[in-house]
Amino acid sequence: MRLRRIEIVFVLVLVATALVSAQTVSTAHRRTLDELTDEAAFIVHGYVVGVRVEPHPQLHNLQTVVVSMQIDDVLKGDVPREFAFRQFIWDVRSIHDGGGYRKRQELMLFLRPPSRYGLTSPAGLQQGRFVIQRDSAGNVTAVNADNNIGLFKTLPKAAQRRGAALPAAALALANKAAGPVPLTDLKQAVRALSRRSQ
Repeated sequence: MRLRRIEIVFVLVLVATALVSAQTVSTAHRRTLDELTDEAAFIVHGYVVGVRVEPHPQLHNLQTVVVSMQIDDVLKGDVPREFAFRQFIWDVRSIHDGGGYRKRQELMLFLRPPSRYGLTSPAGLQQGRFVIQRDSAGNVTAVNADNNIGLFKTLPKAAQRRGAALPAAALALANKAAGPVPLTDLKQAVRALSRRSQ
């Protein structure tokens, strides 16, 4: 029993260290689109249909959020139309708001490979989670928590390095320093980059 407690404490310390490290890297280094694409095992676009906060089934002291999605489009990886993932809640304040996920929310997610405990998170934390916005004129845009700052600065070079042909609209994203971008242009760029990163 004592050994089991030591193992749990050890795992909690490892997880906390990894998350603090990831958060530090995330705030110190804004990921570019090619970095997010490479880091992600799955890139999906869809709607949140369920959000449930609960302890991890094995590591009971860890609070997690289980997000269920209806997937409209898969840009990288093999994901079923109904898809769920479990994410560690590192900020206690997020326990009451489902880790920032809400039912009926439309998202494009760049999800990292799941850990051996079945945990995943967006690449670059909030940088790999894009909220999809639709306006009354029918425009559909995507923006991450960093307001897409610096997201496309390496796009032309990254595409050239990979031998990926980008449509003109996707290539034009390189001129966008920040702010929401058309979802279709973002998807075109991601598809081109992900074909060459797999």
